[in-house]
Amino acid sequence: MNSRIGAAVLTALSAAALFGAATPLAKALLGSMSPFMVAGLFYLGSGVGLGVGIIARRFRRPAAQAATSHHFRKAEVPWLAGAIVAGGVAGPALLMLGLSSTPAATTSLLLNLEGVLTAVIAWVVFRENVDLQVFLGMVAIVAGGVMLSWTPGETGVSAGALLIVGACLCWAVDNNLTRKVSANDAMVIACLKGLIAGPVNLAIAIATGASLPSAITVGAAMLTGLAGYGVSLVLFVVALRHLGTARTGAYFSVAPLFGVAISLLIWPELPSTTFWIAGALMALGIWLHLRERHEHEHTHERMEHSHRHRHDEHHQHEHDFPYPGDEPHTHPHVHLPITHSHAHFPDIHHRHQH
Repeated sequence: MNSRIGAAVLTALSAAALFGAATPLAKALLGSMSPFMVAGLFYLGSGVGLGVGIIARRFRRPAAQAATSHHFRKAEVPWLAGAIVAGGVAGPALLMLGLSSTPAATTSLLLNLEGVLTAVIAWVVFRENVDLQVFLGMVAIVAGGVMLSWTPGETGVSAGALLIVGACLCWAVDNNLTRKVSANDAMVIACLKGLIAGPVNLAIAIATGASLPSAITVGAAMLTGLAGYGVSLVLFVVALRHLGTARTGAYFSVAPLFGVAISLLIWPELPSTTFWIAGALMALGIWLHLRERHEHEHTHERMEHSHRHRHDEHHQHEHDFPYPGDEPHTHPHVHLPITHSHAHFPDIHHRHQH
C-alpha cells in the first residue's frame, strides 16, 4: 500500500514538473506566435508523439496487446468528450489569450486556482472524501503558490486575468471528468485529447489570420507540448487512479515551483527568500497529505472495468484468455461485491459514499 501510494505521489509530482516547465517556455514562444497557434502546436505535438508511442507499443508486444486490448465503454464517452472540450480546447485557448496580456508573475499566481477549483468540484460535486489534514495540506500548497508568484503593488483584475481564471476553471472541470475515465489507457486518453484539441486550436489560429512559423519553431513547440501537455497528462491520469482527484490536483499545484526553478536555470539568479518559504509551505502540504490515513469498513459494489493491476485483494478473478502469469497486466475484469476494512484513498476502487 505505502509503496504504491508513494509511486503515485511521485507520478503526480512528475506531471507537475513537466507542466510547470512548459509555462515559461509557452511565454517565450508567445513572442513569435499567436496564442491559439501555441496551444494548437502544443496539443498536436502531444497527440502525435503519444500516438507514435502507442503504435510502437503495439508492435513491441502484439500478442499481449491483442489479448488485453479494450475500448471505452459507451457510458464513458460523454465524460471523455467533456474533458477534451473543457481541458483540451477551452482551457488552453483561454490561457494563451490571458498570457498575451498578463505579466508572468500574475499568471503564475492565478494558475494556483486550478488546484483549488479542482478540489472544490471533487469535494462538493463528486463527493470525494476529505478530512482536516488533507484540507490543511491543500491550504499549505496553495499558500506556497501564492507566495511564490505574488507581486506587491499589482492590483485590480484585468481582462487577461479573468481569462486565466476561466482557464483554471476549465482545467478543474477537465480533471474531475477525466477521473471518470482514468481506469482506461492513460496514453490513449492523452493522445485523443491532443489529436482533437491540437487541430481545433490550429484552425482557430489560421482563421484569425495567423500563419505557421518556421519548421524549427514548430518542432520546438510540438516537443514542448509532448512533454508538458502529453507525458504530463499521462502521468496525471495514472496518479488519478490511485489518489483521487483532489489529492492529485493538490500535488499538481506545485507546478509553479518547478516553473520558477526552470526560469532560474534559464535566467540565472539567486532564489529569493520568498522562493524558499514557498517551497517549505508546499513541502509541508505534501507531508500532510502523505501522513493521511483513511480507514473504515466499506462495501465495494459490483464493477467492471479495465486497467493495469496485480492480483491483490481487490483483483481475485479468472481469465477468459490464455494467461501466462505475468503481473502487472491489463484486461477487462469484474469486481464482485465485498465488504472489508483497510486504509485506502479515493482511487478507482474506493469511490464510495461516507
